[in-house]
Amino acid sequence: MDQREGRILPLFVTLSESPSPPIVKPLQLASESPLLVEIWVWIIQFTMKLFFLLVLLAFFNGYGVSKSFPTRPDVVSIGSVLSVDSIIGKVAKVAIEAAVEDVNANPDVLGGTKLKLSLHDSNFSGFLGIMEAIRFMEMETVAIIGPQSSVTTHVVSYFANELQVPLLSFSSTEPTLSPLQFPFFVRTSLNDLFQMAAIADIISYYGWREVIAIYVDDDYGRNGIVALSDQLSTRRSKISYRAPLRSRASIDEIRDVLVQVALTESRILVVHTYPERGPDIMATAQYLGMMNEGYVWLATNWLSTLLDTNPPVSSEATKNIQGVITLRIYTAESKPKKDFISRWKTLTRNEETGASIGLSTYGLYAYDTVWLLAHAIDTFFQRGGNISFSSHLKLKELLGGNLHFKAMSIFNGGNLLLDSILQVNMTGVTGPFRFTSDRNLVLPAFEVINVIGSGSRKVGYWSNNSGLSVQPPNTLYTKPPDHSSSNKKLYAIIWPGETTLIPRGWVFPYNGRHLTIGVPNRVSFVDFVAQIPGTDMFKGYCIDVFTAALSLLPYAVPYKMISYGDGHNNPSGTELIHLITSGAFDAAVGDIAITTNRTRMADFTHPFVESGLVVVAPIKKIHSNGWAFLQPFSHKMWAVTGIFFLFMGVVVWILEHRTNDDFRGPPRKQFITVLWFSFSTLIFAQRENIVSTLGRLLVILWLFAVLIINSSYTASLTSILTVQQLSSPIKGIGSLLNSKDPIGYQQGSFARDYLVEELGVQESRLVPLKLPEDYVKALKDGPQNGGVAALIDERAYAEVFLSTHCEFSIVGKEFTKNGWGFAFQRDSRLAVDMSTAILRLSENGDLQRIHDKWLLGSACSLQGAKLEVDRLSLTIFEGLFLICGLACLLALVIYFIKMIRLFIRLRSESESPGESSISQRLQTFLSFADEKEEEVKACSMRRQQEWASTRSLDQNPSTVYSMKHSEISSNRSISFGEPSSHYNM
Repeated sequence: MDQREGRILPLFVTLSESPSPPIVKPLQLASESPLLVEIWVWIIQFTMKLFFLLVLLAFFNGYGVSKSFPTRPDVVSIGSVLSVDSIIGKVAKVAIEAAVEDVNANPDVLGGTKLKLSLHDSNFSGFLGIMEAIRFMEMETVAIIGPQSSVTTHVVSYFANELQVPLLSFSSTEPTLSPLQFPFFVRTSLNDLFQMAAIADIISYYGWREVIAIYVDDDYGRNGIVALSDQLSTRRSKISYRAPLRSRASIDEIRDVLVQVALTESRILVVHTYPERGPDIMATAQYLGMMNEGYVWLATNWLSTLLDTNPPVSSEATKNIQGVITLRIYTAESKPKKDFISRWKTLTRNEETGASIGLSTYGLYAYDTVWLLAHAIDTFFQRGGNISFSSHLKLKELLGGNLHFKAMSIFNGGNLLLDSILQVNMTGVTGPFRFTSDRNLVLPAFEVINVIGSGSRKVGYWSNNSGLSVQPPNTLYTKPPDHSSSNKKLYAIIWPGETTLIPRGWVFPYNGRHLTIGVPNRVSFVDFVAQIPGTDMFKGYCIDVFTAALSLLPYAVPYKMISYGDGHNNPSGTELIHLITSGAFDAAVGDIAITTNRTRMADFTHPFVESGLVVVAPIKKIHSNGWAFLQPFSHKMWAVTGIFFLFMGVVVWILEHRTNDDFRGPPRKQFITVLWFSFSTLIFAQRENIVSTLGRLLVILWLFAVLIINSSYTASLTSILTVQQLSSPIKGIGSLLNSKDPIGYQQGSFARDYLVEELGVQESRLVPLKLPEDYVKALKDGPQNGGVAALIDERAYAEVFLSTHCEFSIVGKEFTKNGWGFAFQRDSRLAVDMSTAILRLSENGDLQRIHDKWLLGSACSLQGAKLEVDRLSLTIFEGLFLICGLACLLALVIYFIKMIRLFIRLRSESESPGESSISQRLQTFLSFADEKEEEVKACSMRRQQEWASTRSLDQNPSTVYSMKHSEISSNRSISFGEPSSHYNM
């Protein structure tokens, strides 16, 4: 039967693969006669046609008419590949067989169909595990539980993909078994990615930054450690050393690896191996003294599996794992779990070996895996699936030789069964059992176990929902995710060496090698660092700080200081840091400035000296004279202040002139009044009363401004008259750069590179100076005599230099911010510990005492002297003058609006038809503005009364003439005695 017939009716696959009738011999007999050959060919064709007819009739009768679903088979074959004698395998074997028995005993699960389990032993061999799994592909097996090893699973998954047979593994946990690459692989326990995240959280919780990974060098170990490295990097930690081991490494090989580990700096060790190899590693570590105080051992769940499977552990083995932290997959307490645990002793008692076997989490997940598969097979049948297999076309091309590729066939319902597996949602002995979209089990969580005494104790939990916690994960998963560090917590842990103190996680390596330290051999400013002539010893402020900080470390650091420099020139600090990068030195100690370029080459400690670049220039004393009282304000400030006094007087006069008698009178008197009022406000001695609202508000604001100006003037003048003033033609780095004068710098300082690269100073302007005596000569000579206008140096040097040379001073502000620190090789933990020690020196006062010992002496004092203070410029008071000016303008605008409105209203009342000239109107307005407001209003009222009388007496001309004559006489007495009535209202 060909492949096409197999697709028509899978039920007859076995018939198609049955041996064909023995026709070879008759054909050989008939080969001599062509007629017989034709007869045989006709017989075969007739037989085949008859067979096809019967098949089609059966097909249409069974499916085309009634459309009934295929009946469930009595037995479904599943397979399992385990290392039966391994720690995981012997537990899994009992759990799987118990699960198959429970499923078959429950008719509600598969509706009468039984599971037939075929279990093959790989006997700790990856090759045998692969071959045993392939054998299942020949036995019409619908699914395989296993393989146990991740290494074997990688290979077998390729076969599963091609033949569409699902693999369900409860122990292949390494993260690279991706569903994208291996779609028919289903992991039925927790991915190691979660376990490595839990270990990384523990390391981060205690603040450790570097760890050492000891692992088995295969797919399981390597890929697990890669996952750990990724998790650590997100928490600003890293694996500093990797120690791989063969899967079957001897004790000597383990010892050689651990000896190399002991020579490293980190004391945080993560062991990721198999339960069979772990005890040998721990025993060797105990032998080498690596289980003492200061070490931290973190074991993945292999250790908890070992403790759960082989209780009780021998006293010798327990001694080797004291203080170790391990993980155990968390399974919530439930009735199914308790019932299964209570059956476990009965199940293991039936084993032929009779040995007591403990129940590990792998046993629980193996038990649930069988139930998962049973529920999936039931769903598979409910969805119309049937058990059928077909030949693989590509395997037919490989026929030949002794390998029976023809026996391997594709499970036609593999995709449907895989989909049914991924959709199972059940509650097993491990708790809720279902898959996420990325095929990981829901609610991943671990218990954090501390091995102590003859047993172990639980110190906390880890869950993917909230990280480390002392609360059970099943309660935390009901709350929103919370990964904040403030909520992470573990109970106290007893570490190796029976101590509760949290280990630092790092020590100086005791490998017999001294720390080589480069020290600059300076020729100037030797109070900071200098070599003692004729010896290999050094002295100075920096050396004392280094030795004091070193004495605070909790471990000894053997070191050797090596001089750097020829003793005739100050060495370059940048070149010294380069030697650390190249490995010539392990560290550098001295007056080394921390700059951006240098931090790219080495790690620096916390600064023990705050410093930065400053400008040092010659200064001269300023002697007070008879005009010293003018110095507080600049020329512009004096001018603007005077203008504003006059302006405010004019504005107040305008606002008060029409309503206030104090601001009226002859022009000479009003001019004097404006001047007097303007400048009398300087000392708050104005005698004129202010009656208008706008005037009062404006005067209050102006008096406030005058108060501020007076206070500033008084303070500045006091400083000028009581403090010695110094002046320099150089005002700071800005004025120095704008000039073309030469600039001095200390030989070997980073100041040269900073000036050239950052500030763009031409190298031709820079003059290197070596000794303080060179500083003095160059500054005194000046640019005209071959010297420098100023020199740029670090503040620490400048302060020492100026303590004995009072004719110079720092001008301007410090234009860089850096400090001095000790340099170490990149990623050196000594830099961190030395930084902590330097901070302790600063807090307890030792750093100041060392400073006073070396740098306190001074031959002169500049106390009470300062550089010339800049005069109070107009810029300082711009805001104040702006507010006053705007207030004046606003008051004038309001005042003129009111006056114009009044003028228009009065003019409309008395407008004459013949008056239209602009000049006349302007003259009339000015006359109106000069009149007192009360008189204008009184005149307006009289005019209204006259109009009323005129209308009533328009028949009596003599009366009208008398009223006009009286009005003219009255108006002639207004405003300086001029005839203001002629503005022709």
